[in-house]
Amino acid sequence: MDIVIVGCGKVGNALAQTLDNDHSVTVIDKDEARISSIINDTDVMGIVGNCLQTSVLDEANISKTNIFIAVTDSDETNILSCLIAKKMHARHCIARVRDPQFDKQLVFMRDELGISMMVNPDYNAANEIAKILRYPEAINIESFAKGRVDLAETRIVEGSILENLQLTQLSRRLKLDVLICAVQRGDDLIIPDGSFILRAGDKIHLTASHSAMVKFFRSISAAYREKRVKSAVLIGGGRVAYHLAQQLIEMGVKVKIIEIDEDRCVQLSQSLNKVSISCADGTDHDILEEERVYDADAVVTLTGIDEENILLSLLAKKNGVNKVVTKVNRMSLMQLSDTLFLDSLISPKLITVSQILQYIRAKQNSLGNSITTLYQLVGGRLEAIEFVIRDKKEYVDVPLKRLKLRSGILIASIVRGNELIIPKGDDCLMQGDSVVVVTTSKGFHDLSNIFE
Repeated sequence: MDIVIVGCGKVGNALAQTLDNDHSVTVIDKDEARISSIINDTDVMGIVGNCLQTSVLDEANISKTNIFIAVTDSDETNILSCLIAKKMHARHCIARVRDPQFDKQLVFMRDELGISMMVNPDYNAANEIAKILRYPEAINIESFAKGRVDLAETRIVEGSILENLQLTQLSRRLKLDVLICAVQRGDDLIIPDGSFILRAGDKIHLTASHSAMVKFFRSISAAYREKRVKSAVLIGGGRVAYHLAQQLIEMGVKVKIIEIDEDRCVQLSQSLNKVSISCADGTDHDILEEERVYDADAVVTLTGIDEENILLSLLAKKNGVNKVVTKVNRMSLMQLSDTLFLDSLISPKLITVSQILQYIRAKQNSLGNSITTLYQLVGGRLEAIEFVIRDKKEYVDVPLKRLKLRSGILIASIVRGNELIIPKGDDCLMQGDSVVVVTTSKGFHDLSNIFE
């Protein structure tokens, strides 16, 4: 497809690097240095100019563009450029919009103005954090097949019933239909077979239905109920904190926000009347003790500086906080999570990229591509891909034990109507199934690619 990306910041750069292998990509930015950098790193066409000028969009061949993506730093520029691109016959337009004042106008902008998709990275990051706080034992949770399948990441602690367990014994031990589909052990990332034995310290990725996932976490932790998050402190009162506080209040969680900027505190107190707002420096250890931060069930670090968030999270863990979530945008710092034993790291940038890529793949799917959802995990080393079997294929109605998978691949789940199947050797793939595949390899575009 022909794709135009406006804005070559963190999100635009990540999108261009991900899309340039499979699509014809053009990037537009006012900053010549940014354009030069992205051209050197990727095989894309770059245009230096103002995306609100029709001559610049003409140069990008906007009338032939399948998807126009506006991710500049300005909400207004993103919206207006989408409207201009749509008027100049771009087929689908995506705008990144961060200001909460636009939240109630999203449907109008889509239905009346023709903007196909509005992405709010702060709201989406808040959604992800809220989902993590619902599962205190989980590091991360993703969903497939319209919410019928959960993919969770958690760490095995010493004394867990999973420690020294062979995977063939998992279902019998827990009496649950779950599948461990990937294991991180140190620097190694393993797609395990039934003979694999779990160890303390392993990070595991498993699939199950929502109800089975809840029962799984209850089974592995006798203190599951006690670990349910009832109180949370958010350090930093930006847009993510605003959206997250709203969701946590709805979950029945007692919320406190610590924010240093007095004007922002006034804004938050006016819009979040059920939240305790403290105007103080959340990076000051004395303030943290005075505000009894370490007594909370969860601490979420949401300042604008990655290093501050990491240090505050380490401090919270050291002082006994059960659940700590850290907002980090720089990939180089996210990769330190295992070294520092920081489990739940959230990146609004990566969430935004993932959501836009899912939309693009949905449009590809309408052109015959069978991928509907793709998540990149473990810093991009692991992919979880959802395929839909739309046609009768050679692998359909054949027992899985008779099909040979390529190395580093595992079929994690099959959704057939409302039924979730954790696959075993005698199960078959059928036309209409949604199939979730976990792999350490890249470049799969169709389910047939996973078989030898």
